[in-house]
Amino acid sequence: MEADLSGFNIDVPRWDQRTFLGRVKHFLNITDPRTVFVSERELDWAKVMVEKSRMGVVPPGTQVEQLLYAKKLYDSAFHPDTGEKMNIIGRMSFQLPGGMIITGFMLQFYRTMPAVIFWQWVNQSFNALVNYTNRNAASPTSVRQMALSYFTATTTAVATAVGMNMLTKRAPPLVGRWVPFAAVAAANCVNIPMMRQQELIQGICVKDRNQNEIGHSRRAAAIGITQVVISRITMAAPGMILLPVVMERLEKLHFMQKVKVLHAPLQVMLCGCFELPVSYLEPELQDTIKAKYGDLVPYVYFNKGL
Repeated sequence: MEADLSGFNIDVPRWDQRTFLGRVKHFLNITDPRTVFVSERELDWAKVMVEKSRMGVVPPGTQVEQLLYAKKLYDSAFHPDTGEKMNIIGRMSFQLPGGMIITGFMLQFYRTMPAVIFWQWVNQSFNALVNYTNRNAASPTSVRQMALSYFTATTTAVATAVGMNMLTKRAPPLVGRWVPFAAVAAANCVNIPMMRQQELIQGICVKDRNQNEIGHSRRAAAIGITQVVISRITMAAPGMILLPVVMERLEKLHFMQKVKVLHAPLQVMLCGCFELPVSYLEPELQDTIKAKYGDLVPYVYFNKGL
């Protein structure tokens, strides 16, 4: 018996996005690291299925579970603004394995200057690629802006790490282990706004609840970018603040001193749409919305990026 898909809307999230748990489930679903290993052919199939579902012409015999799986793959690999397939390293589903590896090595190799510089450069290269891949595509970024952002963030991270390494030479060993986090936090404060500065200049597209474009807002861009900076630092904090405490104690154990080759793998293993009130927008955009829609649009929606 075929499933009734007449009322099925593939763009409606499976979980209630008005609740925190619903949003958590939604993003856990689309950032599932297992999707990194899905073949290109299957990803292309997912895109075709999503597009056909939107047009209401899904193949006979298609099940709801198939469409939900196709949407999961589509959301994990294709840009929400352009619909283009994102590079695998820049996808948010690659953040777990990629971030674990880089964070683990930054926390392990922090004692020598060459190691600090190298791993901060690797981390910022990774971050720049992720920021570019998940940018708000409605605000194009030039090659010059990308290069300047990359150079500035890398310089900031390296300078912070090197400077703090020198300042903490006589401090307790644990303090030195926290230097990579300070460098990452400082670089995020520079890298993301620089990479997405065009959004701050031109504004980003805001829409009503029905996805109808209303206008462009610089305030929405500023709020979105600020939230991304805070969330990136917050996500890094548990592993980069608590893990050094754990490793500091573990490395003092007798058996750990005999297996130093396992310290780095252990570090790696242990790391493991926004809504905005119309009243927050620019006065001129508020006037435009009220003149056109009255009080029917109390909130606008935009893609803040990841």
